[in-house]
Amino acid sequence: MWRDAALVAGKDLRIEARSKVTTSQVAPFAVLILVLFAFALDNLVVRDPSQADAVTADAKAAIARAAKAGVLRTGIGEVTASVVSSGLFWLAVLFSALLAVQRSFALETADSGRDGLRMSALDPAGIFLGKAAAIAAQLAALEVILGIGVVVLYDATLARPFLLLLVCVLATIGLAAVGTSYGALAAGLRVRETLLPLLYFPIVAPLVLAAVKATQAALTGEVGEAWPWVRLLAVFAVIFVAVGILTFGTLLEES
Repeated sequence: MWRDAALVAGKDLRIEARSKVTTSQVAPFAVLILVLFAFALDNLVVRDPSQADAVTADAKAAIARAAKAGVLRTGIGEVTASVVSSGLFWLAVLFSALLAVQRSFALETADSGRDGLRMSALDPAGIFLGKAAAIAAQLAALEVILGIGVVVLYDATLARPFLLLLVCVLATIGLAAVGTSYGALAAGLRVRETLLPLLYFPIVAPLVLAAVKATQAALTGEVGEAWPWVRLLAVFAVIFVAVGILTFGTLLEES
């Protein structure tokens, strides 16, 4: 199984290295997401948390007056760079993961590649692990680029870099595992370009939420708040890797 996984992962990564789709298209797309949101949210983000009270003083006063009049009952909190940057980072990773999954299985539809996989002697579990590993490797490279972009655009500080690394590893494994399973399920359909996001996004929503919360805690140094989310990421990754190993053969035959 592991030998077959290495063969499939090597094949996919060699194709991507020659085509340079990830570096010439997916990476610029992901960075563009960060840049656009940086411009859109520039006036709303408080880069120094100590300045939050001064920046939102007028808004708090207006809300207090409205609440006193019985018109509005709410409050306003601090919107800091760590809160925004963690969410935008994983949003960009999520969209990049979708593109990477679509690209991975588009390669198999050309020249009857899927039929070749079915008739090969490769272990289906090895095929799953290989394709998931190739997708995860591409996402890891993109996350490095996006991490640099977050630091530059949002002045984010890495208070707990090792915790952030753990979060990225677990979340990347989960995104790649789910994407590989659902990519195989949708690959044989004519509407795969529109069906895959509908299948993929709802399933990975808990993973993205946990990754955002854990990343935010890693950026602010609040380690205690991060561990419940890290455990959720670990459970998610283990479950979907196991499900993919057990079901990928059936998905490959049926699609």
